[in-house]
Amino acid sequence: MSTEKKWFSLDLGKKEEASSSCGCGKSGGCGSHKEDDTSKPDGFDQVFDVPMSRRSAFKKLTASLMIGAGAVQTACSVTSGDEAKEKSQIEWEEQFKGNYKLMTEDEKQATVNRLVRSYELRKGDKISMSSKDAEPDVLFGYAFNISKCQGYMDCVSACVKENNQDRKSEMQYIRIHEMKDGKGFKFDEADDNYYHEVPAAGHFYMGTQCFHCDNPPCVEVCPVQATWREKDGLVVIDYDWCVGCRYCMAACPYDGRRFNWSTPEVPADEVNENQHYLGNRLRKKGVMEKCTFCVQRSRAGKNPACVDACPTGARVFGNLLDPNSTIRWVIENKKVFRLKEDLGTEPKFWYYMD
Repeated sequence: MSTEKKWFSLDLGKKEEASSSCGCGKSGGCGSHKEDDTSKPDGFDQVFDVPMSRRSAFKKLTASLMIGAGAVQTACSVTSGDEAKEKSQIEWEEQFKGNYKLMTEDEKQATVNRLVRSYELRKGDKISMSSKDAEPDVLFGYAFNISKCQGYMDCVSACVKENNQDRKSEMQYIRIHEMKDGKGFKFDEADDNYYHEVPAAGHFYMGTQCFHCDNPPCVEVCPVQATWREKDGLVVIDYDWCVGCRYCMAACPYDGRRFNWSTPEVPADEVNENQHYLGNRLRKKGVMEKCTFCVQRSRAGKNPACVDACPTGARVFGNLLDPNSTIRWVIENKKVFRLKEDLGTEPKFWYYMD
């Protein structure tokens, strides 16, 4: 039996040196550091201690200096109001915050509080944002009943609204593929943008999205470790840590990732104010995003929006570690399959038919 790990795990902290080294990089150590120094890198160290080209490093440094100069100017100005000074302070602290995965619980809460306050200062409206971690003994899984899907796309609309997706580019995490009966699963021949009455005679429908693999290729290729697998199986992204290289997009064999080519636009009256830091919070230009199984809902004990919106009951979601869950019953009692199982990605998304 193979001894390979089912998922890729990375330590975002600084690499531990051999016991003969103090960690400064000099062979044998320099003798100036304590052997028991286990302090983790702060936000500033993390921001600049990542692989990047000289051009990227210069741009990052320039941006930081500009934000810093603006913060100093605002703080020292006698004409600047308290809100302007607070906004500058928030921008400065956000510029040098560390990777979310490395944050302590207090640091996570402080980050969430800053983002909530920043939105209030910019928009005049209030949002709620969670930093809730994975619950113990929970592993999320998803099943899609091909027999029941009629191609209505209510799931797509619900996903767009729930996850604050860009309306201008019509970004969609979920794809519904219309395929011809008797042709098998030929995605290259499927119609993903049909505009006719459904279900169409002689066709069947199949949905795809992020499959939240146990061994996600997207995680392995990320050069700055902005994406990772959580303990409950969710593959997430720290949008503020993403550099937009799109390596993960190329590595995903399921076309599960999307890139923001421009600043996302969501009408103010349509913004979902119930947000999660790793989920549906408002994104910025130039970062990757994708389905998170609606982390803001699933970690609160609810179904993803697409599951509740499906009018035919074609979607099933739940805890794979709960023997009494519907998802477990489906996997144990139906003839299920997963796409591209030969790749060893171990997706947490199954298909079945009645």
